[in-house]
Amino acid sequence: MASPAVPLFSMDGVSKRYGGVKALEKANLTVEAAQIHAILGENGAGKSTLIKIMSGVVAPDEGRMLLDGREIQFASPAAANQAGIVCIFQELSLVPDLSVADNICISNPPKRFGLIDRRAQRRIAEEALARAGAQDIHPMAPVKDLPLSRRQMVEIAKALARNPRVLILDEATSALTAADVAKVFVVLKRLRAEGLALLYISHRMHEIAELADQCTVFRNGRNVATYRAGTKSDDEVVELMIGREYSHVFPPKQALAPSAKPPVLEVRHLSWLDRLKDISLSVRAGEVVGLGGLDGQGQRELLLALFGVLRGVSGEILIDGERASVSSPSAAKAKKIGMALIPEDRKTEGLMLPMSVSVNLSFAALDRISSGGIVDRAKERQLIDEMIELLAIRTAGTDIPVGSLSGGNQQKVVIAKWLMVKPRIILLNDPTRGIDVGTKAEIYQLLRKLAATGAAIIFYSTDYDELIGCCDRVLVLYDGAVKRVLVGDEITERALISSALNMSAQSEGADMASATSA
Repeated sequence: MASPAVPLFSMDGVSKRYGGVKALEKANLTVEAAQIHAILGENGAGKSTLIKIMSGVVAPDEGRMLLDGREIQFASPAAANQAGIVCIFQELSLVPDLSVADNICISNPPKRFGLIDRRAQRRIAEEALARAGAQDIHPMAPVKDLPLSRRQMVEIAKALARNPRVLILDEATSALTAADVAKVFVVLKRLRAEGLALLYISHRMHEIAELADQCTVFRNGRNVATYRAGTKSDDEVVELMIGREYSHVFPPKQALAPSAKPPVLEVRHLSWLDRLKDISLSVRAGEVVGLGGLDGQGQRELLLALFGVLRGVSGEILIDGERASVSSPSAAKAKKIGMALIPEDRKTEGLMLPMSVSVNLSFAALDRISSGGIVDRAKERQLIDEMIELLAIRTAGTDIPVGSLSGGNQQKVVIAKWLMVKPRIILLNDPTRGIDVGTKAEIYQLLRKLAATGAAIIFYSTDYDELIGCCDRVLVLYDGAVKRVLVGDEITERALISSALNMSAQSEGADMASATSA
């Protein structure tokens, strides 16, 4: 009788604690060659700790790992890479000032006569980029000049250049355009056919459905179920993740009462270089206005222009009907305007990761909780406690580094930081990217709660369901211009997709006329 095949990688009874917090508790996992194994769970469920142990970033407190049936331990990520276990973390590890080729070969550059062989390095980078389906990225381009989605493709190429046997992808598609996601799927399926084992972490259920062979669900640091992909419904999976019955329902939208007051925010004929073209819009108190369209059509630039980040912007911005000069982020968040921007990349634009939760929460509101340069600690403590309660931020304390929190709780800190300045206008740049379904639902509830208190909200999302479920109106952008405005029941997936592809030109004139009058 033939003995059962030994799995490529397995984990048995692995635990990890940080102080009194159990990040991972008696975790078990089996990963087979030539399979894509999805890891599911809320933020804080133990997924990040799991992959950090697998990739040699942290050492487990107990338990063991086996590769090809032999017990292994990794003293560093380099040791894990050498064994063939490579991880693409959600937080990019690229050096912005170096070229794409330098980044791809940074850990082991080819050498000749003791010096880096630039020709060989470029060849390696070109091969890795081609393998990742990103041939259009020039290997000598500085990484800092690439948009976030292209940087993510460089990160994938960098991992493939190490010839992994087990490739771990942690939300590797969360920053990608739809076209890039399709390319990555082709690459991953090809790697599976070549015999690689892939560990895939994503909160996007449609990605799991398309890619995964096996799925393992983690909750509160434990693996609670492993099943063959496609054998459970999305609702069943979510119930396993959150430990309770789940209903995918957005909070109800409140009808706006007619008002003679001017909009809180009005934009007239705003343009910037060739990225924004004659954009006009308005947002009233209590309204959630969405920005739709394919990724990269000017949505992010519009938010940055409104917040005073970009230079050379033309057009008018009116606050409460009066023309305002928003020349910088400081001017935008001043009390007279009262604007806040929740950025796209919480790791690099929203947080100071080594600093404490309390410092990150109070930083934006220092001018409001201080007098004569001295911070009112009692007022600061009160506001911090209010924000932690309001957003249900899960943290072992406010003095721990914010980087130690789960991704969803980090995002809550970014939002809470700006709520502490009591903004009247809130700009959200894809705020639920890379966070779990439970935290997303909490953010949806928070949006409606803020709107109910009179905030004017502009909400950019790459998720059509969010635009449909959260927004009172949606402005669909194409090539830097507003192509269509959808209101109420008009906000459907069909309308969003057709408008995003610029397939509704015949109704453009009527829709554009309603952009400023709605």
